[in-house]
Amino acid sequence: MSSVKEYFKSLGNGFASLIKGLSVTGKEFVTPKITERYPEDRDTYKWPERFRACLELVYDKEGNHKCIACGTCERVCPNGTISLQTKMVDTLTGKKRKLVKYSYDLGSCTFCQLCVTNCPTQALDFSNNFEQAVFTRSKLVKQLNYLPEKEEPAPTPEQLAAAAAERERKIAEAKAKAAAMAAAKAKAAAAGEPAPMTPAEKAKAAAMADPELARKIAEAKAKAAAIKAAREKGEANS
Repeated sequence: MSSVKEYFKSLGNGFASLIKGLSVTGKEFVTPKITERYPEDRDTYKWPERFRACLELVYDKEGNHKCIACGTCERVCPNGTISLQTKMVDTLTGKKRKLVKYSYDLGSCTFCQLCVTNCPTQALDFSNNFEQAVFTRSKLVKQLNYLPEKEEPAPTPEQLAAAAAERERKIAEAKAKAAAMAAAKAKAAAAGEPAPMTPAEKAKAAAMADPELARKIAEAKAKAAAIKAAREKGEANS
């Protein structure tokens, strides 16, 4: 008797599934059809804002970009699609790293947008220009800073003097803070109390307490050192 019940139950479930499938098919018969007329409507079609097609360096109306050549995008890229060539220039505040060439390999990009989200100056963005078909892979390697890099203006004697005075003030403040910290540590040692730590020492102690975090910091330092060495080698050869 139970086998007969199971038979009719499975038969009913199959019939219900069939009706459900036919209802979906019936809806598609009366749904208005949408046909993409690409490339005929290329000039009028609005591509979705969230679509990621190709990385670009954002320029303003004056032809300036916000890239400070910090190398963050190069370090966070999981596929090594970004490569920066930089040089050191003299400014009012001392030496400054300046962008020479920003290379981007579209053929290896996974469009994860880590470079865009981690850029400290919001200098990068993804465009909607998906028409990137080429016959050779080498053409997928693009130079994003396509405009000539502007030279730093030469500082005036007054600006140099003001910058030197500001540096001396900051050095004096740093020495005063170091002396105050040394005095606090000596006082704590005399009283048998734990010595106070600087913010950097606190951060280092917290990192060392977490083995996984310490491992990640060590890996990041090693990667940054390798990129720095390669960049300095490139600058020396140029």
